[in-house]
Amino acid sequence: MPGNGNSLNRLRAALTVFFALDGFVFAGWVVRIPAIKEQTNASASALGLALLGVSAGAVVTMTLTGRLCRRYGNHRVTVVCAVLLSLSVALPPLTHSALALGLVLLFFGAAYGGINVAFNSAAVELVAALRRPIMPSFHAAFSLGGMTGAGLGGLVAGSLSPTRHLLLLTAVGLVVTAAVGPTLLRHEPPAPPRRERRDAPRRLDGRTRALVLVFGLIAGCTAYGEGALADWGALHLEQDLGASAGAAAAGYSCFALAMTVGRLTGTPLLERLGRTRTVVAGGTTAAAGMLLGSLAPSLWAALLGYAVTGLGLANLFPVAVERAGALAGPSGVATASTLGYGGMLLGPPAIGFMADWFTLPAALTSVALLAAMAAAVGALVAPAARRAGD
Repeated sequence: MPGNGNSLNRLRAALTVFFALDGFVFAGWVVRIPAIKEQTNASASALGLALLGVSAGAVVTMTLTGRLCRRYGNHRVTVVCAVLLSLSVALPPLTHSALALGLVLLFFGAAYGGINVAFNSAAVELVAALRRPIMPSFHAAFSLGGMTGAGLGGLVAGSLSPTRHLLLLTAVGLVVTAAVGPTLLRHEPPAPPRRERRDAPRRLDGRTRALVLVFGLIAGCTAYGEGALADWGALHLEQDLGASAGAAAAGYSCFALAMTVGRLTGTPLLERLGRTRTVVAGGTTAAAGMLLGSLAPSLWAALLGYAVTGLGLANLFPVAVERAGALAGPSGVATASTLGYGGMLLGPPAIGFMADWFTLPAALTSVALLAAMAAAVGALVAPAARRAGD
């Protein structure tokens, strides 16, 4: 195994920075969407179609990135995708139509999807080398980067145009990549999984492929809840519980902050409980929290429910991606990430349809249902996952 403890710690620090950078850049783009909508004179429906470019680019690229990682290495692909992400975030303000916006967002989404697969694959290798369940710490960095990017973006929105703001994000991204990227490029992966030997690739058996899909399902159930609360959580508080706009906005903040705290404490939790019990406990906690958040008659109880949901969901996605990567390398990470991203995309429209058919509180209980499903699936596949990892 190349490298010693110090080199592994440097790799961990470098990967943590790239996770944080990804969240920072993406959140910086998200807070400028209203201004970009006004600039392009896009209708709500046209903007919605244009924003699908991010999703389409990410989903298509995730599968391809798994192959690129096996051929060129996770570290190189991470650095290249970081450069592309930094450059592409400056493109949306240069467009003046919904069609042009959708096309540049395809490029942005491709870079975003690519870096997510690449650095998650590198993180899986580092987890194996360190023999510690540190995956949640990387996702905590992503969450912290996102909160920082959104907060700073909101502060500068009134004084900087979208063009200048996103160009600053480009500059920050390129500077950070130039400073930290060489650490990745100088080091070979610390513990290449046996399944990923390039000189003699092994075909995965049916059971392993099925397990990877199951872990992808757990990731999808988790991301469904994230997408649903991001788009519908505030509306529920305002529409159904009579909250003010500011109090309603605090709902997602409670969820996101609790998720970040949960991920920061994820490593000691995993060391104490193990992966299976963490998934079962997290899914059960999230289910209970979302039932409270969606059905509680008061604002404060609903906010408490959102926070409990964030704590419960915090470590499900990192564990699912790590287990899929341990079983199948970058291709496993790509599969789990694609299914997870698909869950995030499915959540908001599914909630909307169910809200039309029933009510919004009833629709939000689907988050609790899927969290409980993730807990049940995690418990059921634990014996098979342990045998496959032997």
